[in-house]
Amino acid sequence: MPRNPMPRLVRLYLFSIALGLALSAVFVGLLLWLDVANLWHLVSTSPMGWVAAAMLFVFNALVFSGVQFAIAVMRMAEPEGGSGGARAPVATQRPVRVKVQARK
Repeated sequence: MPRNPMPRLVRLYLFSIALGLALSAVFVGLLLWLDVANLWHLVSTSPMGWVAAAMLFVFNALVFSGVQFAIAVMRMAEPEGGSGGARAPVATQRPVRVKVQARK
């Protein structure tokens, strides 16, 4: 039996989710603590304010998790090979004649 049956990409995804949850908790906590846009007052005085805070936490966690996973996957790419710059230069500053009909 393998020692760690979980694939590497799944572990990376779960780690990204955990990191996104932590970042979201810090972000929402700072938003409420600093009372940005009077958010703490709205959440604390409304009877359904906890729903707004929970939605803010969950949706920020989704965004932060997705960004963390995307960055991690893009960093997994292997560097491109080749020497680069070995092709002949292409003339891009050459003028081109364009015929235009004049209106009367």
